[in-house]
Amino acid sequence: MEQLTDLKAILHSKRANIYYLEKCRVLQKDGRVLYLTEAKDQNYYWNIPIANTTVILLGTGTSITQAAMRMLASAGVLVGFCGGGSTPLFSGSEIEWLTPQNEYRPTEYVQAWLKFWFEDSKRLTVAKAFQEARVTYLKNIWAKDRDLKAEGFFVDDAEINGALNAYTEQIQNAQKVGDLLQREAVLTKQLYRYAAKTTKLSNFVRERENTDLANGFLNHGNYLAYGLAATTLWVLGIPHGFAVMHGKTRRGALVFDIADLIKDTIVLPWAFISAKEKVTEQEFRQQILQKFTEHKALDFMFDQVKQQAMRDDWL
Repeated sequence: MEQLTDLKAILHSKRANIYYLEKCRVLQKDGRVLYLTEAKDQNYYWNIPIANTTVILLGTGTSITQAAMRMLASAGVLVGFCGGGSTPLFSGSEIEWLTPQNEYRPTEYVQAWLKFWFEDSKRLTVAKAFQEARVTYLKNIWAKDRDLKAEGFFVDDAEINGALNAYTEQIQNAQKVGDLLQREAVLTKQLYRYAAKTTKLSNFVRERENTDLANGFLNHGNYLAYGLAATTLWVLGIPHGFAVMHGKTRRGALVFDIADLIKDTIVLPWAFISAKEKVTEQEFRQQILQKFTEHKALDFMFDQVKQQAMRDDWL
């Protein structure tokens, strides 16, 4: 069996795998974590490389053994229970993760975070920095992603370029977090409209409860992004309640703040492209995870959180 210390050899920011499982049993066998699917004549075992995994989502018809949970915890893997297609994470629309309990997580980041968090003006400063990073990331990725360009997504289109530039100006002019949230909502609507027009899904309306493909893929991809954000915060030892933008009383709010760094860049366009092509949930999920890896989404989240926590302004 692997030593417990070996299971954490791969940094979370470098791990490649997110799993969504359904209609199977997750168990420990011979020092490995496996999932078992039952066929008519025989059962099939599939290995989960837990040392290279960030998140496991357990969907409908799943069960997990205590021994498997112990190994997942020792490898620092987040486990979430969810509905079909990875949504919703149970506890309604709130973020609920079974985080591996480890009292020896780093302390410097949460202590630095708390130095600014109790002051409204400093929380606003960090919220603005996250939004600026979000726009910069989108511009950089859309400018170099050949697959997106092949689907008609161009960051230098007048419509999208104007929306991003206007939002960048509005970020600086925001006097409170509420202003930032309102302007962010406008930008998101503009991005939806651009994506719907580009993929010729003219009847699209963003409703989380809708069953059309585009809304379903948006929900699905967003939850995958939440998994990366929750992993980032757990590894750095920052509780999810210390949000800078989504509200101090909203459960899991900092997870939403961090996930927003990458959602518009990766999840949004590919949800619409996948809906246009009528791909399966599994194909969509594989596409999103590939793009997370290709564009180093987890690395980007880690860098942004650490950078804002350790700002020279308040250290």
